[in-house]
Amino acid sequence: MSTDLPPERQDAPTAHAVRAAWAVFVVFVVAGIGMATWASRIPAVRDGLGFSEAEMGVLLLTGAIGSLVALPLSGMIASRIGAGRTCVSFAALAAAGFAVATLAVDGDHPLLVRVGLFLGGMGVGIWDAAMNLEGAVVEQRLGRSVMPRFHAGFSLGTVAGAGAGALAAHAGVSLPAHVITVMVIDLLVVVACVRFFEPTAHAAAQAAAGAAADTRADPATAVDTGTGHTLRDTLATWRESRTLLVGLVVLAAALTEGAANDWVSLAVVDGFGTDDSVGAIGLAVFLCAMTLTRLAGTSLIDRYGRVTMLRVCGAAALVGVVVFALVPSLWVALVGVAVWGAGASLGFPLGMSAASDDPRRAALRVSVVSTIGYSAFFVGPALIGFLAEHVGYRDALLVLAVPVAVGLLVAGAAKPLTGASGPTRTLDA
Repeated sequence: MSTDLPPERQDAPTAHAVRAAWAVFVVFVVAGIGMATWASRIPAVRDGLGFSEAEMGVLLLTGAIGSLVALPLSGMIASRIGAGRTCVSFAALAAAGFAVATLAVDGDHPLLVRVGLFLGGMGVGIWDAAMNLEGAVVEQRLGRSVMPRFHAGFSLGTVAGAGAGALAAHAGVSLPAHVITVMVIDLLVVVACVRFFEPTAHAAAQAAAGAAADTRADPATAVDTGTGHTLRDTLATWRESRTLLVGLVVLAAALTEGAANDWVSLAVVDGFGTDDSVGAIGLAVFLCAMTLTRLAGTSLIDRYGRVTMLRVCGAAALVGVVVFALVPSLWVALVGVAVWGAGASLGFPLGMSAASDDPRRAALRVSVVSTIGYSAFFVGPALIGFLAEHVGYRDALLVLAVPVAVGLLVAGAAKPLTGASGPTRTLDA
């Protein structure tokens, strides 16, 4: 069976790469715990602030804005200080931001909540890009497609975070005590794990041999390997057609995944008249299905290939969303949530792998693809919140059919590069 990786990425793994893989896996896990901890307590945030559906959409948009402001710089930051330091620095910023936000909810200070979410969004966005970059480095060192397993670790973390969130909500644990405790523990674990990361500087070393030739052939796409990537390198990457199309694949996946994280718990609570703990269970069902599919993802991708799996998952996500939105029974709707979770599982990790097929430009392309993907969190919360004000949360989620269809149309862009050492085709200036 094919490993679905370019030949130059099929070297024998080293013991250090295996240790690094476990370290990356754990960092993904704690990132998932932190995200689901916040998502599972969104009903408490809504109740604490007394916000309407539209107001909640705008509030959640604040964190996405923070991510979008910071993400375009993530490739430069990680190439200069390394993925490990980037993860620690921005995990700390995320912890500080969410601490401010939850304390402000408890004190009924909506403006301060937005400040905290903006900072938390900046931290989460760059932390996410850096750990995906490190995951790509480890994937290259191991010589096989393992990115879905890292994202399965993220999903395992979200399942644990959602389950703990349901218990905390049921037990009446205060929002600040719950969220701040989890964020501090997450940060300590990240600090411990990054000691085992593979250095991302090896990509620059690989690029050094071809940098001069690239500069002579096409100055617009040359990569500075002396002190890390530059703004000029980043802007050039935004002109690569394949990178932008992969970004659309990730955008569709992020919308289907992010909408569930933001709205499933509220849609279950309001749509079926249940309490907050059942809403958290609905989110946990989605996350469990996503996790199981990601764990099986590596073998499925090796057997059927990236593009086929992207299309199968897109179709499943579409069916799951429609079932959840339209059926009258809570239990049947939860089956739809499970199918939705399975369908949303592989788009993001496969997009990250596709962006990093050429290790020389992995940092820049992961940065661009992540930025496009995170724009889902800019558009999604506000749009769905606005629609929910008029038609309810469940019917509002039907809008996800549009990005899923787009993802199906452009899935072919994620086909693995084979032996490409130079840049992909760029858009006309």
